[in-house]
Amino acid sequence: MSNTAKIYILALISFLVGTSQPIISGILDKMAEALGVSIGAAGQLITVFSLAYAIGTPILLVLTAKMERRKLLIYALFVFMVGNLLSVIIPGYGLFIIARIIMALSTGVAVVTILNIAAKIAPANKKASSIATVVMGFTASLIIGVPIGRFITSTYSWKFVFIGTAILVLLVIFIVLNTIPKMNGDASIPLTRQIAMFKKPKIALALSITFFLMTGYGILFTYLSPFLVKNVGMSDSLVSITLLVLGVASLFGSKLGGLSSDKRGVIFTLKRGLLVNVTSLVVLSFLSHSIIAVFIILTVWSFSGWSLGATQQYNLATISPESSDVLLGLNQSMMQLGFAAGAGLGGVIVGQISLSSITWFSALSCVFACITTFGLSRFLNNKKVVNQGFEAQKQA
Repeated sequence: MSNTAKIYILALISFLVGTSQPIISGILDKMAEALGVSIGAAGQLITVFSLAYAIGTPILLVLTAKMERRKLLIYALFVFMVGNLLSVIIPGYGLFIIARIIMALSTGVAVVTILNIAAKIAPANKKASSIATVVMGFTASLIIGVPIGRFITSTYSWKFVFIGTAILVLLVIFIVLNTIPKMNGDASIPLTRQIAMFKKPKIALALSITFFLMTGYGILFTYLSPFLVKNVGMSDSLVSITLLVLGVASLFGSKLGGLSSDKRGVIFTLKRGLLVNVTSLVVLSFLSHSIIAVFIILTVWSFSGWSLGATQQYNLATISPESSDVLLGLNQSMMQLGFAAGAGLGGVIVGQISLSSITWFSALSCVFACITTFGLSRFLNNKKVVNQGFEAQKQA
């Protein structure tokens, strides 16, 4: 089997494990009803997942850094499969949270291992495009996985979503055993070194942008399905279509964000995307009574929001090139922490204020991301001026 075919297998795996996080957002109202809890409480299933992912994954990766990569991937996939089955077998909200934690930890390890394997087996001149292909699997999980999960839950039961995922993962394990070669692990990066990166102002500001952006995204996306059903008045089928369109918009947004960063620069792309994001959320707050308007505004929101994802990846890869690997890993953790904060805060907002007010709080978080972006821009410009001054003194 060619390495190109193996890359696509890894992309398929990334799709399966990538679906595990956002799938709850698409069926949140159904899960709340099935588990006998409020929508806010059901939203905490996403908070728990993201926190476990953000905190547990770096620790597990340090512990398993030297393990053979194929073996580690198989172990992670097996645990992920068990987590999916447990979510169906064990009864009750509390035990379902345990299943979510198991899925989160195994997803985090699987995601990093998949990217690591892709980078190792790809040809030297195609490493970037190979990794991009794998990342497309994660994007597809949002585009296809979430609306499919909504459709299956509405037509049959939410349990079929997790059972179906477990069966597919079992098949994938056998495929991995027969296609992916064995390869050595890497030297681990101590957690102390990773945490120390926050001491640098430009890095702390850059990572804060990710946190605030994902917090705002988490507030709205976590409770988007009940918002569309109860506040906007959409049917289940229309919700599924809306989620599919938002996924497609995110795909094009990611592509445009990368192109804009290359042509106009990272800071310009971040500022523009964030301003469009905030504006769309504010407008959505006033036009939530119109299905057509909501559909259009959410498409713009998803497009602009995801244009920032690729931009931030590039921003962190170039802002401190000597530490790019560490920064990209920290960015993943900040994304999960932000999403966890958004889901948790959204639950409080829905429970204590109202479901309709999530748009305002989502916009507020994105405003903080805007302020941080302008702060980073100012810091980098000042740094550039200082460096130019030093160079002028040297030449004098």
